[in-house]
Amino acid sequence: MTATASPGLRQRIGHGLAWSSINSLVLRLSGFAVGIVLAWLLAPAQFGVFAVALSVQAVLISLADLGMSADLVRSEDPARKAPTVATLAAVSGTILTVTMAASAQGLADLLGSHDAGPVIAVMSLSLLFASLGVVPYAALQRLFAQKKLFGISCVEFVVGTSLTIALVLAGWGVMGLAVARISAQAVSVVLQFVLSGERPRFGFDRQVAPGVLDYGLPVAGANMLSWALLNVDTVAISRLAGPVALGFYFLAFNISNWPMSALGQVVRSVSIPAFARLARGRADKSFAAMLGPVWAVSLLAGLMLAVLAGPVVELVYGPKWLPASLILGWLGIFGALRTLFDLSASYLLARGAARVTLVVQVVWIAGLIPAVLLGISLAGTAGVAAAHLATALLVVCPAYALSLRRSGADLRAVASRLWPPLAAAVPAAAAAMLTISLLPTPVAQLFAGGAAGAGVYILLLARWFNRQVRAAARCVTDTDTPDRGKEVSETPGSTS
Repeated sequence: MTATASPGLRQRIGHGLAWSSINSLVLRLSGFAVGIVLAWLLAPAQFGVFAVALSVQAVLISLADLGMSADLVRSEDPARKAPTVATLAAVSGTILTVTMAASAQGLADLLGSHDAGPVIAVMSLSLLFASLGVVPYAALQRLFAQKKLFGISCVEFVVGTSLTIALVLAGWGVMGLAVARISAQAVSVVLQFVLSGERPRFGFDRQVAPGVLDYGLPVAGANMLSWALLNVDTVAISRLAGPVALGFYFLAFNISNWPMSALGQVVRSVSIPAFARLARGRADKSFAAMLGPVWAVSLLAGLMLAVLAGPVVELVYGPKWLPASLILGWLGIFGALRTLFDLSASYLLARGAARVTLVVQVVWIAGLIPAVLLGISLAGTAGVAAAHLATALLVVCPAYALSLRRSGADLRAVASRLWPPLAAAVPAAAAAMLTISLLPTPVAQLFAGGAAGAGVYILLLARWFNRQVRAAARCVTDTDTPDRGKEVSETPGSTS
C-alpha cells in the first residue's frame, strides 16, 4: 500500500467503526429501555400479534432494494448506476407494498393471528420507504459516513419512541407500534437524502441494468431467505402454540439479538466496503484478521445472556415473563453465532460471491424447517430455540466454512481465531453459574454472576484479544490498493 493511501483507508475505517460503535451503543441502550417500558405496558399476547406483523414485514423488506444497495457500496462507478438502481428499487418497493397491504388479513389468518391483519397492512408502507432510501443509504455507507448515519438514527429513534409511547398510552395498543415505526422510517429516508447530498434521480440504462440485477437478485434472495429462516419459528409457534407462547418467544429472541444488533450493526456498517478494499487472492487473511475481535466480544455477550437468562428476564421485564428465560438460554449462544455469520456474508458479498451467499441461505432454511417442527413437537418454544442453535452449529457453520474457502479466505487462520474464545468461555460460564447458585436474589445473581463470568473471560483472553486488534489494524495498514479495482471485479478466490 502506498504511504498516503494506507493511513487514509485506515482512518476512514477507524472513524466509521468509532461512530458506528457510538450509534449502536447509544441506540441499543435506549431501545433496551423502551423495550422494558413496553414489556410492562403490553401483554405477552400483544407482543405476539406484533411479532407476526413484524415477521411478514421483515421477510418482504429484504426484497425491496433487490440487493442493489450492496452493489452500489462496492461499485467502482456508483454515480452511473444510481438512477437505474433507484428506478428498479422504487418499482420493486411499490409492488411489494401493494401486495402486502392487499393480502394482510389473509396472511394474518394463515399465521393464526387474526388481530395482526390491520397491523400488517400499515407495516407494508415500510417496504416503499425502504426502496426509496436505497441510493442515499448506500452513498453514506460507501463513504463510511457513520457520523451522519448516527444522527439520522438518533432522530429516527426519538420520533419513533415518542410516538410509540404516546400512542400506546392513548390506547392504540399494537397498532401504535406499527404507526410509530412507519412515521420514524419516513423521517429517516428524508434525512438520508439531505445528508448524503443525493437527490431523487430516476432513469434506466439498458447497459447497466443486467449487471445490477445479476449481482442484486441473488443478494435479495439471500436476504429474503435470511429473514425468512429467522421467522420460520414465529410462523410455527403462531400456528401451533398461539400468540401467548409467541409473545414469550418474541421477547427472548429480541434479548438474544442484543449481541447481533449492537456488534453486528457496527461490523456491517463498514465490513462490505472495507473487505472490498482489503480482500484479495487465495489464502486471504483479511477475514481472519477481522474475525478475532468480533468473535471474542460476541461470544462473551451471548454466553452471559445464556447463563444469566433467568435473572435478566425476571429483573428487567418482570416475573410474568419468566417463561422466556429457558428460551433465552438456547438463543443466547445462537445470537453470538449470528454475528459470526453476518461477518461471513459481508466478506462473501464484498468478493462478489452473491450466488454463494444465496446457496448458504437455502441450505440454512432447508435444515432449519424440519428442526423447528421437531423441536416444537418435543419441547415447545424451548425446543424451537434449541433447533436454531443445532442448525447453526451442524449446518450453517460448515456451509459458511466451505463458501469462505472457495472465496479465498484462509481457513487455518480463521480456525486459529475461533478456539481461544471458546476455551475461555468454559471456565467463564462455570464461574458465572457457581456465583448464581450461591446468591438468592435476581439483582445479586445478575451483577455478581455477570462480573464473575466476564472477569474470568477477560482475564484469560486479554493478551490474545490485544494481539488480534493489532493484527486487524496491520491488515488495513499493509493492504496494497493500486489493484483494488481489478480485484473487486474478479471472481471470488481468484489470484491477483
